[in-house]
Amino acid sequence: MPHKTSDPANRLLASLPDKDYQRFISGCEEVNLEFGKILSEAKDCIHYVYFPIKSYISQTTAIDEHDSLGVGMIGDEGMLGISLILGINHSPLRALVQGPGTALRMSAERFRHELEQSSVLKHDLDRYLYAVMGQLEQTAACIRFHVVEARLARWLLMTLDRAHSNEFHITHELLASMLGVRRVGITKAASDLQHRKLISYKRGAITVLDHLGLEAASCGCYEADKSIYQKMMTTSDDTLQSFPETQS
Repeated sequence: MPHKTSDPANRLLASLPDKDYQRFISGCEEVNLEFGKILSEAKDCIHYVYFPIKSYISQTTAIDEHDSLGVGMIGDEGMLGISLILGINHSPLRALVQGPGTALRMSAERFRHELEQSSVLKHDLDRYLYAVMGQLEQTAACIRFHVVEARLARWLLMTLDRAHSNEFHITHELLASMLGVRRVGITKAASDLQHRKLISYKRGAITVLDHLGLEAASCGCYEADKSIYQKMMTTSDDTLQSFPETQS
């Protein structure tokens, strides 16, 4: 079981006071998530919550019987199963392991108990839930207004942040599904990014060659995602109350 002060851990949990942290992880088990594993389907009853450590999870919503759209990604900054905070026991989205690796898993029943036991945990997760809502809003605007190449750059940067590596594996088919476009659109966008020497792409293996260049190619939604998470998870309650309501 990971220890807060030494081993790599989920950053959302690592922000807890040591006493709360140690009690919480005593109810977790460390599991290895395999690439492509479906952790939940939309409307499934939630049996477990997951806190990625070395893994990351994509969330998609169904468009019709054949197509889906990526609306979020969860790495070591977050958790899967956040709707339990609202007392909702069903998953709103499909959850697919995009990056294999370790995660902490806790039963939904134990998680609900922990929320009752720790006001600090509840407070931090309420903030995280608000950040996720803001990121979903940003994604909706991104899908509507931004071109495929900029959206692809954003998604690659999101993956990079959660993989904690300049190299990761993702296929054109999965990228097309995540962005809700045809595969030919992904091929053209990826080729353009590769031609600009921002990425190297071969047989599903992507290497980011120029992080700053990829950020410049991305739309502003990438920085907006990071900003809302940073603000919600690090800003004091008093300071948050002083922000204008329109700021996000």
